[in-house]
Amino acid sequence: MKILIAGAGEVGYELSKVLSEERHDVTVMDERQSCLQRVLENLDVLAVEGNATSPKALVRAGAHEADMMVACTSVDEVNIIACMMAKRLGVRSAIARVRNDELSQKDAPITPSELGIDVLIHPEESAATEIHQLIKRASASDIVPLAEGRMQLIGIRVEKNAGIIDKTLRELAVEYRNETYRIVAISRRGTTILPTGQSRIMPLDHIFVLSKTEGIEKLAAATGHEGEHIRNIMVAGGNEVGRILSKKLSADKQNWKIKLIEPDKEIAQELAGELRNVLVLHGDPTDPNLLAVEGIQEMDAFISVTEDEESNIISALMAKHLEVRKTVALVSKSQYLPLSQTIGIDSIVNVKAAATDEIHRNIRQGNLLTVKGLHGINAEIIEVEAGNNCEILERPLKKIQFPAGMIIGALVRNEDLEIATGDTVIKKGDRVILFVQPQAIKKVEELFHD
Repeated sequence: MKILIAGAGEVGYELSKVLSEERHDVTVMDERQSCLQRVLENLDVLAVEGNATSPKALVRAGAHEADMMVACTSVDEVNIIACMMAKRLGVRSAIARVRNDELSQKDAPITPSELGIDVLIHPEESAATEIHQLIKRASASDIVPLAEGRMQLIGIRVEKNAGIIDKTLRELAVEYRNETYRIVAISRRGTTILPTGQSRIMPLDHIFVLSKTEGIEKLAAATGHEGEHIRNIMVAGGNEVGRILSKKLSADKQNWKIKLIEPDKEIAQELAGELRNVLVLHGDPTDPNLLAVEGIQEMDAFISVTEDEESNIISALMAKHLEVRKTVALVSKSQYLPLSQTIGIDSIVNVKAAATDEIHRNIRQGNLLTVKGLHGINAEIIEVEAGNNCEILERPLKKIQFPAGMIIGALVRNEDLEIATGDTVIKKGDRVILFVQPQAIKKVEELFHD
């Protein structure tokens, strides 16, 4: 597929990297020579210098020949205009990253489609949703809902007192034979392991588990996180992510007690009138004295989502030092993502990674239903439908030679959920949940094509 990406910032760069690895024909355009130089030095893509709102620049970048346009610059207006022009030039599909939520509202006077936009991506909404899911599962560092929420992939750290330590996956399968789960990956000291039946669980391993949603609590207890529940939440930062997150938390039926700290007085007053069941405070959310006065030591969760990512990390570390059970920091640099487990923060959420994942999900064609990258591990979780020409239909999985870097974790057949074993047989129409490393993604598309 020929894909034109407008914007060579963090989102454009990460997206270009993933798509080029999947052998798409990618062209990146940007006005900034330094950003294009980074792209040219590290990625196998074309780079064109130019403004995405210029028709001539778009033609020079090949918009008239592209199958898809992805506008992901840092300016909403540029992204909207770029998609409008690209559509007029013949692009089949246009995706725009837009921070302002006016166009996505139900009563919007102009819809995205009227502007030539097929898919609208709101990165702050995606990040807030991800944090909301993490708070609902106190022990999880990552959560990916699958099969309409009936199954989840969760990332969770194995504590030193966990009952599963030093046991092989085969032994755990016998011990927990009545539970619907599968450990699909282990992150150990920064290394990604795709486990076999003989793999052992070690203290402080970060494991990724596929499970029925109702079985998550039992799995959390097995890893040393029994009885962890959240009641008191402090949110540092009333920016767009903080506002959306606070709305989601206050609307939840969990009856959480929520405090939000915002340094800008006018914004704090506006949020106080807008947010229900949220105590909004005016002050510096990075000030240790203010946090102490406002009872950070009594909090079960501390979420730092200010615009200063270094402050977010430091604040979350301080909260962890004060024994806050769950800490989440918002960052924009992808380099910070692998740090969370290493330095002690429970979860790190990246707005730009959330946007990249959402865009990538919409680029993937055909029967790929869910695509989600995972923090701190070199792999993705993919939900795919087995089509007519799927190469592995009607054969037990143990008789199939799968490519390296790919594990089939579970399948959904009508209303039934089944954890995959060697005797599992995939049938046409089954929804298969896989754990895949980047080098195997192209092979997955080939195995499951329609």
